[in-house]
Formats: sequence, C-alpha cells, structure tokens
Amino acid sequence: MAKRSAEKPEDLALRGFRYTKEQVDEVLHQTEDYVRENPGQSMLYAFVAGYLLNWLPIGRILGTIFRLLFVTLKPAILIYGASKVYQAAQDEK
Repeated sequence: MAKRSAEKPEDLALRGFRYTKEQVDEVLHQTEDYVRENPGQSMLYAFVAGYLLNWLPIGRILGTIFRLLFVTLKPAILIYGASKVYQAAQDEK
C-alpha cells in the first residue's frame, strides 16, 4: 500500500492516459467492425445524428460551457495556488 501512494503523479497520469487511449482505440475498433457488418443501418444512424446535430443549437451550448469554464477557472487557480503555498509552508517545518 505504501508503494502505491509513493508513486509519482506523472506515472499515474501517464498510466491514466494510456488506459484512456486503449479504451478509445477499442471503441473505435468495435465501431469499425459494426459499420463493416451493417453499412446500411450505420448510414441511417449517421444521417439521423447529423440531422439532430444540425437542428440543435450546438454553438450556443458550447459557448455557454466555455463561459462557465472560464468563470470557474479563476477560483480553481486561486485554490490551487493557495494549496501549493500551504504545502510549501508545511515542507519548511
């Protein structure tokens, strides 16, 4: 258990990245196999998805998400900085 908590954050992030990449690759391969087996049905799904995406106000939704992210980014940076200052103060003791 102590070994696991002593791992570097970079190693953990790299493992998470690799795991996510493997999962995305697997989903892509499964999707490719499905499309090869059912081309007509896949075309119908693609047409319906394209129609819905064209019909929905995607630009307005994405704009709202980016505005919310921008508003929450400032307090997140402040909290992160405060935690680093606290951590540095604890390391000096």
